[in-house]
Amino acid sequence: MSKKIVAPSLLAADFANLQRDIEMVNNSEADWFHLDVMDGVFVPNISFGMPVIKAIAKHANKILDTHLMIVDPDRYIKAFADLGVHHLTVHYEACTHLHRTLQAIKAEGMKAGVALNPHTPVNVLEDVIKDVDIALIMSVNPGFGGQSFIDNTYKKVKQLKEIIVKNNASTLIEIDGGVNIDNAKKLTDAGADVLVAGSFVFSSKDQLTTIKELKDTIS
Repeated sequence: MSKKIVAPSLLAADFANLQRDIEMVNNSEADWFHLDVMDGVFVPNISFGMPVIKAIAKHANKILDTHLMIVDPDRYIKAFADLGVHHLTVHYEACTHLHRTLQAIKAEGMKAGVALNPHTPVNVLEDVIKDVDIALIMSVNPGFGGQSFIDNTYKKVKQLKEIIVKNNASTLIEIDGGVNIDNAKKLTDAGADVLVAGSFVFSSKDQLTTIKELKDTIS
């Protein structure tokens, strides 16, 4: 049984105390940092870009799992690789030539991910699944933190798991949006490997304990 992964989303961190929050994740039982990059075009919000990620990379000592919610992600693949990002996830809905984009990400030495919006069916990944290291299912509409979880996600996870197994792929399934202690186990039971948690972690009184409890729930 592969290890289940917890990836706190820095979108929910305190940006005035970002180094403190990064150190907290470094010292926690979390596995990855999840970085949400939004351009205000693909999603109706703007988050942070290269200078902030450069600063994060300086202090983070875990994997940087970067999720691009932007149009024309191909333009920035090399720039993110140069920042030291380990995983780069692009949106299916933003890529005209998805296979080429995935190859370009891998050519820069990063793991390649594809994210799907809530309305996008998982079977769109069938033809490229062997090239996808991480398939990210959005369990809220992308653009803002703190939204409530969409229940149809469980069904999508199971369907995607079937595609992965059928094609003998090694793709990890990642869930982003509204993840908490109540749905974590149900998600990993359905087939999820990676849980992104933002508000749930950073809004809690004791963030280290919250991460530990989330980890314990799914391990």
